[in-house]
Amino acid sequence: MDQRKDWRQRLVSAIRTDPASRPMTEALLTIDEVYARKVIDLAMRIAEALTAVGASANDVALATIRVAGALGIRPVHVDVTYNSIGVSYHRHDTDLPITLLRVVRAPVPDHSKLQRLQALVAEIEGGLELEQARARFHGIRRTPFMYRPAFIVLAQGFLSVGVALLFGASPTITVVAFIAACSAAMAQRLMSRLRVPFFFSQIVGAFVVTAIAAATSRLAHLGVPLLEDARPSIIVAAGIVLMLAGMSVVGAAQDAIDGFALTAGGRILDLALLTLGVVIGIVGGLSVAQALGMGFAVSSDATSLGSVPLQFIGVLVIAVSVAIWNGAGLRTVVVSAALGCIAWAGYLAGYAAGLGISVASALGALVASFIGILIAHRLHVPSIAVTTAAIVPMVPGSAVFRGLLELVGSQGDPERLVLGVATLIGAGAVGIALAAGSSLGLFLGAPLRDTMESRVRSRGRIR
Repeated sequence: MDQRKDWRQRLVSAIRTDPASRPMTEALLTIDEVYARKVIDLAMRIAEALTAVGASANDVALATIRVAGALGIRPVHVDVTYNSIGVSYHRHDTDLPITLLRVVRAPVPDHSKLQRLQALVAEIEGGLELEQARARFHGIRRTPFMYRPAFIVLAQGFLSVGVALLFGASPTITVVAFIAACSAAMAQRLMSRLRVPFFFSQIVGAFVVTAIAAATSRLAHLGVPLLEDARPSIIVAAGIVLMLAGMSVVGAAQDAIDGFALTAGGRILDLALLTLGVVIGIVGGLSVAQALGMGFAVSSDATSLGSVPLQFIGVLVIAVSVAIWNGAGLRTVVVSAALGCIAWAGYLAGYAAGLGISVASALGALVASFIGILIAHRLHVPSIAVTTAAIVPMVPGSAVFRGLLELVGSQGDPERLVLGVATLIGAGAVGIALAAGSSLGLFLGAPLRDTMESRVRSRGRIR
């Protein structure tokens, strides 16, 4: 009988879980409430700072859990939305839960501060004490943006120079594109000081770029020297890339893939609204130019690129400019430049293989983000920083402009109207492909990165 009973117990244990094998939560050590509040407050402040400088919602949630767990507060429940962060910690059945909430301001990319915050999280996991971590965080929070405003305006101007080089523009048009971009950047900064919503700043910036392109076209028609081969479409395309470069397309797509639907929805709506601002500014500029007799025509064919060496020089300039614009340090700038060239090489290879512009763009973004996440941790640079800078050269600024110009100039012609809508849909497909390729590269590279890190740690322990 005993053997039969023992056999039955083994069979049942192989099928069902024994409740007695689970640890009793009532036996957990009760943490002092004051200490718990200090830890949660620090974790939330770090999370708020990470969100404010452009980190993804998943990275913010993981950083909050890591900081709280390293300081003895576990488990915690973290809720990250587009404009708030909530953390809840339930100590014991007889104690009230500790729940804190912080409102997050609109994100402004600062990849140098993002890098320092990620390093602080790693130091806390390495044994940094609470008071030391609090003091270190306050020092990072008070750190100003790395570059002065005038230098950022020049970086934005050189971004347009990179786009002009990418399309093989003449030196004169390259200079005009630089002036147009700097003018748009200064107009946006002025509106920012006046606390005007960024939506209207996008409209004004796009209008300024379009107005300068129309004036350049008019001067070329009047026979002004050095403007005989003026290509105003390149000037506007460079301006569109400038307006769209500061948007966190990768972050929005990554939030959606990671399951943070509310945060992703907020970011996507913000992206759509700011893109609409660019559209309104360009359409308004084209309409005013046509009313003044300064309108200009552009071919419905895709804008031709320059020579391959010139393309890579342009990509290099764009990636460096975007990295500086986002406040990256020297190491991040160098990695961004290298990944930008890798992404463009992937794009050219895909396009040469007949994959089409959208699929080729996704391939370039996937290769850059996959390599970026593998080397980012080893070189202590934020992966989202280098990935963002790498994909900007593939932003479809020229296609957006051609589609808008066809819509404005259709004047009731169904054929031109359909052609303009199709061009804009193609540009949107490229944007979605860039976001999807970048997110897929990060998703595929993360497990391989973790495996490589665990092997390095195990080798260090063996030694």
